[in-house]
Amino acid sequence: MATEHLLFGTIRFLAQRHPELLDELDRSLDHLWDRAEGEDRDDAAVRKIAGRIIKSLRAES
Repeated sequence: MATEHLLFGTIRFLAQRHPELLDELDRSLDHLWDRAEGEDRDDAAVRKIAGRIIKSLRAES
C-alpha cells in the first residue's frame, strides 16, 4: 500500500509538470500483461486497472 501511494504521488507530481507523461503512459498500456498463468490470466483486466489509474491522474491535473 505504501509503495502504491508513493508511486501514485510521484506520477501525479511529474504529470503536473509534464502533462505528456500521461499520454505516453496511456499509449504503453497495450504492452501490459498479467503474470498469472492459465485460466487466471487476464491481460485486459490489468490494462483496465492501469487505464483507470491514468484516468484518475488526468482528473487531478
